[in-house]
Amino acid sequence: MAKNQEHVRKPDWLKIKINTNKSYTGLKKLMRDKKLNTVCEEARCPNIHECWSERKTATFMILGDTCTRGCRFCAVKTGLPNELDWGEPERVAESVEIMGLKHVVVTAVARDDLNDGGAAVFGETVKAIRRRVPGCTVEILPSDMKGDYESLHTLMGGEPDIFNHNIETVRRLTKKVRARAMYDRSLELLQRVKDIRPDTPTKSSLMVGLGETKEEIAEAMDDLLAHNVDIMTIGQYLQPTKKHLNVERYYHPDEFEELKQIALEKGFKHCEAGPMVRSSYHADEQVNNTSAQRRIKYMQGYESQGETLDKTNF
Repeated sequence: MAKNQEHVRKPDWLKIKINTNKSYTGLKKLMRDKKLNTVCEEARCPNIHECWSERKTATFMILGDTCTRGCRFCAVKTGLPNELDWGEPERVAESVEIMGLKHVVVTAVARDDLNDGGAAVFGETVKAIRRRVPGCTVEILPSDMKGDYESLHTLMGGEPDIFNHNIETVRRLTKKVRARAMYDRSLELLQRVKDIRPDTPTKSSLMVGLGETKEEIAEAMDDLLAHNVDIMTIGQYLQPTKKHLNVERYYHPDEFEELKQIALEKGFKHCEAGPMVRSSYHADEQVNNTSAQRRIKYMQGYESQGETLDKTNF
């Protein structure tokens, strides 16, 4: 593949289907009214029209819209972040309730300016969602919090149904692709989640097309499995702007299917792989039986307090 990507036509399988129905436009208005950010918009996710139109799941980005890191693959803006907004957790929870979501993903910009990396706000957001929508399963996607594992305990206090943290790329390319992140620190973070809550499914994502080899992809899979990661997603890297890393190669859908089969054969419990797959893609389908039982427990606990739940949300 030529290094100058400006003149390289994207393959047909990367064409995005635009759907701006009432569900999509209504959700976009809700985000603005509640002054909330989504990674769907900030990171220019190619699946935004599909996910927002179906309203099965949504990915909220908390802790502001400005990241303290400047990863060379990411479209989220970098700079000095705003003050913490402690009203944000309740607004997220209210939006989840209004939307009637069954599964929600909560991610955030990296906040290296905070001692806990934003863990306290993460925890409050999960708890707020639990209070308002007890039957909704919650997946969290935090940064590595600079390896501060006390903060990880704070974050896990909300009992998320899935813990997601992305290695993004293979070991050799990590320094080139991810700002201030360390491959082994990400793996250790995923392992420590299992040490704290062994029954919580863990998940990680890999982008391809950055110059990695298939042998390196297989090694990354082995590294994740060695740290007890349950779920893996694999997607095509797409250059968000000319300032970001070039796409070195576009993988064919058949190659993604091959990678998916390799992942499952190696031992992952679930794998999503495809050109448009992103970390939160079909996230609602990755909730395992443990998480489903936890959802029922919350429903029963809520009703035992004399509250009535609308079962259509579960």
